Amino acid sequence: MTAVVDVEQAGTPAPAAPPVTRRPRRGWARMVRYRWLLVMMLPGILYFLLFRIWPMWGAQIAFKNYVPFLGIQGSPWVGWHHFHEFFSNPDFPRLLGNTLILAALSLFVAFPLTIVLALLLNEVRLSVLKRTVQTLVYIPHFLSWTVVVSLTALLFAIGTGPLSSFLDGLTGTETNYLADPDWFRPLILLQTIWKSTGWGTIIFLAALASVDQEQYEAAVIDGAGRWQRTWHITLPAIRPTIIVMLILQTGEILNTGFEQIYLMSNALNRTVADVFDTYVYFTGIQQGAYSYSTAVGLSKAIVGLVLIFGTNWLAKRFNQQGIF
Repeated sequence: MTAVVDVEQAGTPAPAAPPVTRRPRRGWARMVRYRWLLVMMLPGILYFLLFRIWPMWGAQIAFKNYVPFLGIQGSPWVGWHHFHEFFSNPDFPRLLGNTLILAALSLFVAFPLTIVLALLLNEVRLSVLKRTVQTLVYIPHFLSWTVVVSLTALLFAIGTGPLSSFLDGLTGTETNYLADPDWFRPLILLQTIWKSTGWGTIIFLAALASVDQEQYEAAVIDGAGRWQRTWHITLPAIRPTIIVMLILQTGEILNTGFEQIYLMSNALNRTVADVFDTYVYFTGIQQGAYSYSTAVGLSKAIVGLVLIFGTNWLAKRFNQQGIF
């Protein structure tokens, strides 16, 4: 009987193996799944390709003696000549000092004020008042530097400006604040604070919105005051955001902004107003030294890149989260 069963089983054909189906690649599947998000990214990608990546091809003229009639490829190669000329220029220490002073004022005064304003707005409990104040401090960001400088010129005009008349009454002397080198940096700092501080609070307010409210309730039960809650709960919660913004701000330390400085500078305050951005404009556009000005701009960009990597390394050394 067993032999008969074995014979029948031996004659039964084996079941066919299921067909092998190839799974789609995970990367391609994700691209198909998020195809509309990728389409929305296209304008930003095209912007960086056209205005950030493609112009880097022309940066090679920093190593050449560029002649427009010969083109980039036909211009003679000079190597590091323009860089050596820039660093040995007597104007270099003055440009570096002016740029670093303005950058330090922005980094150590304007940037902390952004955090302080965000903390103050976070403590406002009346929603109508909070939204009103937020709108008022956001508005200056949408004004161009031309409008900001024009308002400054009206407020500090000699004899007619309300702020200049008020300051002249306090000091007892009539001063041309727009042309005085001693007043150039304070005016630049005030403009930067008024225009950028409110807009910079958006990121910090978003970080503050993610703080667990139960921690505040527990701190209140333990008898912690408002300042103690801010110091021990709020600031540690937004510390990663502060570190990331500080790293990005450090990378822009030499980028003081061309429009604001150019519009505020004149022949009387040029000694403290000249920075790398305006120097590139004067030497490159007005004087036609294209290769030399490109070398100056490229040097500034390399220093900014080094500062980003250095600050990010320091953040990692102190067990803080960096940007990469």
